[in-house]
Amino acid sequence: MEGSITSLDSILEMYQEERFFLIAICSTLLSIAAFLAFALPWTWVAYKNPESLKKYRVQGRDIPVKRWFAPSLQRFAINSLVSFLGVLVAWPVLRRSGIHAGELPAWYVMVGQIAFFIVLDDLLYYWMHRAMHTRWLYKHVHSVHHRITTPYALTGNYMHAFEFMMTSTLVLVGPSLVGAHVVTLWAWIVFRQLEAADGHSGYDVPWNPALLIPFYKGPAYHDFHHRRFFGNYAGFFAYLDKVFGGTWSKGYEEYRRAQQQRPEPQPQPEP
Repeated sequence: MEGSITSLDSILEMYQEERFFLIAICSTLLSIAAFLAFALPWTWVAYKNPESLKKYRVQGRDIPVKRWFAPSLQRFAINSLVSFLGVLVAWPVLRRSGIHAGELPAWYVMVGQIAFFIVLDDLLYYWMHRAMHTRWLYKHVHSVHHRITTPYALTGNYMHAFEFMMTSTLVLVGPSLVGAHVVTLWAWIVFRQLEAADGHSGYDVPWNPALLIPFYKGPAYHDFHHRRFFGNYAGFFAYLDKVFGGTWSKGYEEYRRAQQQRPEPQPQPEP
């Protein structure tokens, strides 16, 4: 009996650690806040669909904002809860990952680590996403996300709970491998949610601040995946689809070439 009490006390102590609060609780809350901060402004744009931005729409279809707004919020809330419960169960293992709250590393170390996370996560996500398009996984899991054929930002996390947990697990792989500082983990989570919201925004505007990120091709890349249901499997780097079997979505190359040849707007003469 005494041994059982001691064992229980040891388990409870793990969940009273500062790192549990920082890594599990704070990261979950930050993930929710970051996604909504990035997604809601673009969702408002999609709802208003201003005339001045219609020329930048990737698809010409109507944007079903009202239809998917409440379901998207509900899915995101449930998925975030399920993901947190997953971290809760996995904490005895995750706490050994090396993610720490010690001395903050130099900024260039943090930037280098995040760059590594982007490359690694995108490679892993590419193959996970291709696997999601195999018959059984597509039918029972990934088809939930593909109910959205004309995406807007808030639909970025509308997906089956299993797929959400798998995606969230991939996000932790890089930080766990290098033993990142928790602040680096937070910065990476914010970036990943920017990618999720922006990639589903549906507007390929040339002044999108996210295009300042090297090698990012903008929302059109993933939008074509929703439109065609095939290809453009990577989350960030379009080159992966070219390297691993030429899996660009039909029409994407033509669209990108047309965008590159589009003339720049000329300044209007003053009256």
